[in-house]
Amino acid sequence: MIVDCAVYKDGRRHGGELDPAHAFLACQQDGAFVWLGLHEPSEEEFDAIRREFNLHELAVEDAINAHQRPKVELYGDTLFIVLKPARYVDSEEVVQIGEIMLFVNEAFVISVRHGEASALSDVRQRLDKHPELVASGTGAVLYAIVDKVVDDYEPVAEGVAVDIQEIEQQIFSADRDNPAERIYKMEREVLDFHRAVVPLTAPIDRLARGHFEVVDPELRIHLRDVHDHLLRVSQQIQGFRELLSSALQANLTQVSVRQNEDMRKITAWVAIAAVPTAVAGIYGMNFKHMPELGWTFGYPLVLAVTFAICTILYTRFRRAGWL
Repeated sequence: MIVDCAVYKDGRRHGGELDPAHAFLACQQDGAFVWLGLHEPSEEEFDAIRREFNLHELAVEDAINAHQRPKVELYGDTLFIVLKPARYVDSEEVVQIGEIMLFVNEAFVISVRHGEASALSDVRQRLDKHPELVASGTGAVLYAIVDKVVDDYEPVAEGVAVDIQEIEQQIFSADRDNPAERIYKMEREVLDFHRAVVPLTAPIDRLARGHFEVVDPELRIHLRDVHDHLLRVSQQIQGFRELLSSALQANLTQVSVRQNEDMRKITAWVAIAAVPTAVAGIYGMNFKHMPELGWTFGYPLVLAVTFAICTILYTRFRRAGWL
């Protein structure tokens, strides 16, 4: 589905809707370029655009099928970039990963989005308010999209950090809950986040170092700032993985300690219960001649001795921390 198609000239967007079939002709004007945005296009929908803008078939295949790793590739004079935008659904503790594929040429930018985490309406509005940035050409659109994707990583990292803190508190709380499943699910989400962020650092570094002519030299300093933000998020993700690994080990240790405590308590109570059980077993053998059977105070004495032994055992176990 085509979301938007507009011509930008002299730093400003031209009004009116542009037919994608005539978009290539419109971008042939001096100082003009076209930004064509699509959302989850089918192969048939994208075929006409591929022919009109002479896009490489391998890049088109990646753009349609999605599920690509973050990368930057050059096909002729057209730059193909894969980005992985993300957003955090806190209620479900899920990192939703989308995909943005960009075809960037001096005359056009074609953005292909997949997933709900990849809306670019804010980027268009931002560029409309900064014509001096748009005047830098298609590299400005590239920078604005990359900047938004990287900026959106930070709220995701904050949300993950908060939930990891909750997991740590849950592990060492007095409750008997076992957060092992929650830890494992969070590890999977952090791993998906890692796959979206970390591989992008090298491509952004190449853009910032001026390896591609489509990026204006004045934009490279901004891309270096984006790269710094990306590195910071990458370091946070690495910290998350280490924290979750430690949390899982701590949880296993905590469960083991609790099981040992339970076993000690069970053992202590069994030992205490064994005393009256043994006494009752002895006096329940129905022999004719047994100690103190004919004595009036024999029964109370046995009860008193049994109670005294149980009390001594309880006190010793209590002091030893078993009860």
